[in-house]
This record gives sequence, structure tokens and C-alpha cells, in this order.
Amino acid sequence: MANLLVRNVDDVLVQSLRERAASHGRSAEAEHREILAKALRQPQRKTFAEVLMSIPNVGEDSDFARVEDGEAANVFD
Repeated sequence: MANLLVRNVDDVLVQSLRERAASHGRSAEAEHREILAKALRQPQRKTFAEVLMSIPNVGEDSDFARVEDGEAANVFD
């Protein structure tokens, strides 16, 4: 594992880091690692099924029925 040294960090940020670490029950160093990991981790890709399930229910099936009488060609007129 590599080491990382961060210099010239504002005192207010350091105090916020310490407080956040304490609220999570870990050291400031462990909190810093967690923040970096969350910020830099690749986003999880959703499966096709998850994407389909996230589409909102916006109507009845009949709202999306095909029009077979030729009117569809004149939709933009």
C-alpha cells in the first residue's frame, strides 16, 4: 500500500474530518481513506433489468398502442 501526505489543509477542514471520523467511530486517517475511496471508486453499473425497473409507471398499455390506420404518418402535420 502507498502512503499519501496532504499538506496545507485548512484547519476548519481538518476539524470537520476529525468530527466526521468520530461520528463514524474511526480515526481521522481511516475516515480520510474512506472519503477518498468513495470519491474515486468507479460507479456501479446498473443491469438492464435494474434500468427497466427504474422506469416510472406512466399510463396504461392502451396509451402506447400502435395506430394502424395511417394516422401515425400525419402526427407532425
